[in-house]
Amino acid sequence: MNLSIRFNRRQFLKQTGISAAALPFLMGLPSLGLGADSKAKGNKGKRKQRLIVMFSPNGVVPKTFWPDQEGADFQLKESLAPLEPFKKRMLSLHGVCNKIKGDGDGHMRGIGCLLTGIELFPGNIQGGSDTPAGWSKGISIDQEIAKFLQADPATRTRFGSLEFGVQVPERADTWTRMSYAGANQPLAPISDPYQMLNKLYGQRKDQEALRSILDDVHADLKKVSSGISAEDRRLLEQHAEFVRGTEKQLAQTAELEAKTGANRQAPTLPGGVRNDNERMPQLSRMQIDLLMDSFQADFARVATLQYTQSVGGAKMSWLGINEGHHHLSHEPDEKQDVQDQLTKINKWYAEELAYLVKRLNDTPEPGGTGSMLDNTLVIWTNELGKGNSHTRDDIPFICLGGGLDWKMGRSLKYKKVPHNRLLMAMAHGFGHRIDKFGNPEMCKDGVLNDLV
Repeated sequence: MNLSIRFNRRQFLKQTGISAAALPFLMGLPSLGLGADSKAKGNKGKRKQRLIVMFSPNGVVPKTFWPDQEGADFQLKESLAPLEPFKKRMLSLHGVCNKIKGDGDGHMRGIGCLLTGIELFPGNIQGGSDTPAGWSKGISIDQEIAKFLQADPATRTRFGSLEFGVQVPERADTWTRMSYAGANQPLAPISDPYQMLNKLYGQRKDQEALRSILDDVHADLKKVSSGISAEDRRLLEQHAEFVRGTEKQLAQTAELEAKTGANRQAPTLPGGVRNDNERMPQLSRMQIDLLMDSFQADFARVATLQYTQSVGGAKMSWLGINEGHHHLSHEPDEKQDVQDQLTKINKWYAEELAYLVKRLNDTPEPGGTGSMLDNTLVIWTNELGKGNSHTRDDIPFICLGGGLDWKMGRSLKYKKVPHNRLLMAMAHGFGHRIDKFGNPEMCKDGVLNDLV
């Protein structure tokens, strides 16, 4: 449609009293996505594969976190005890290290290089006595995998990836960003569940409203058709054709969503939950439930779930802990009461992970066989191996689920291997056969061994 015809049509419809009810609405809903073919893809018969990366900050207490044993006969310690029901679906990876050097303090490099495997740019964000730094120099592995899936119509989804947050600060700096669309392109997680709900289902509301108004538009067009000139009737027919085409596209969208199961009602969230520290447990469950809903609807097959930030200072009063997490993580090992509190904090994160894994395990795979956990890999990680030393050796990587066909139910111990090799293995699990990721010097020994 050229601009002059559209302008004449506006004038005509305005004169008939229809403009306010119809055309502005049709032209003013950018979220409709009409004509988009993002869901119009064929099914090649491959099973769906999904990835969730969950982040919690400030390291762990090694003696209460890592299993002592290696292999299939291992025991979970207190921090990981909530995962006991899923022990056979679990893979503990000890000895995987973030060896990326360069600018930025330990926490900045811990989160900024965690999924990118590459250095930070020089910048003006100062942390401690280390050199200031900026954003990461490369794409993160979650986005690399999402981009790979989006390139194939058989695995393309509406969003590609979704970034969930729980109590992530609104400010944008290196400590608060884990995912990157590319060099210097940090992605902000959405920490407000109501905002995430609107992102997932706002388009649906627009479509429902449009369907309801099209009937009125039809009646308006019929009402004026007999008393207008031939030229106006031609314009009227053009508009009627547009309306019919819109209805057809909406019908096709509804039919496709019915086939994929994505046409169900939006979930209902409890109202009035403030986005503050004291509501963190409730916010966590709300975000996990929305993540599950988005995967069931096949809105995305890659997601991140970021709790607070690197240097996160949540005060977990619901656990009887009133000091900030980051402050506690700096205390020496000799303070046993603090070690106990840190263990309790990481056990709480493990409980949230267990809730997510149970939801996946209890939910049948939409349109497939088995459970959603059979087709999803969940990785729980951290920016540090241990808080008071700021070491990035022995970064926690706890994996659950069958999404990448790794051999689960084991505790593996490596000898200080670069975590880039694990990032490469994640890509390979999706069929994305990259030979390097992030800093190529860290990739010389290939993908991480003994996973399959």
